[in-house]
Amino acid sequence: MRKVQHARQGRISASARGFTLIETALATIIIGTGVLAIVSAHQAFFKQNEWSTHASTGQRLGNEIRELTLHLPRHDPVTGTSYWGPEPTEFDVEDFDDLDDFDGEDGDGVTFSAALGNGPISALGYPMTDMAGWSQRVFVENVDPFDLTTIVADSLSDMVRVRVIVEYQGGADDAPREITRVTWIAPG
Repeated sequence: MRKVQHARQGRISASARGFTLIETALATIIIGTGVLAIVSAHQAFFKQNEWSTHASTGQRLGNEIRELTLHLPRHDPVTGTSYWGPEPTEFDVEDFDDLDDFDGEDGDGVTFSAALGNGPISALGYPMTDMAGWSQRVFVENVDPFDLTTIVADSLSDMVRVRVIVEYQGGADDAPREITRVTWIAPG
């Protein structure tokens, strides 16, 4: 009987001695792989969330310019088509009274940004002060009425295309990156 009892004690002590080194290493690898997968998924989610937030903000800022310019005439009510861009007495968005004023003095567009201290701007023409890093670049171009992708000289066409390029530059970015473009043909 002592032999049976001794044999049972031998089996109990063999199974109660714990994990081997190989079993412990394997468990560590499995748990480590799981943790890395969770961290990687979290990082991907964060980037996707950041992109969608920037895309919706960019679309909103582009549409703010569209709303601001929606009811403006294509050309100045006083000077007509004889003067393209802002007239000499028009210095900022509050003075702009027609679409071609938004093309800037040299036809290189107008930029509204937090860095310049003049924007981005809302549909009411007021700078939005809590939009650091964001900018709206507005271009107004005469286009061929039969090919809206072809730009013609200023005032040579009744078709006017407005392009708004919305950009964002975060603190870690070297240069601004384009987030969205909003383009439309101004009604005649």
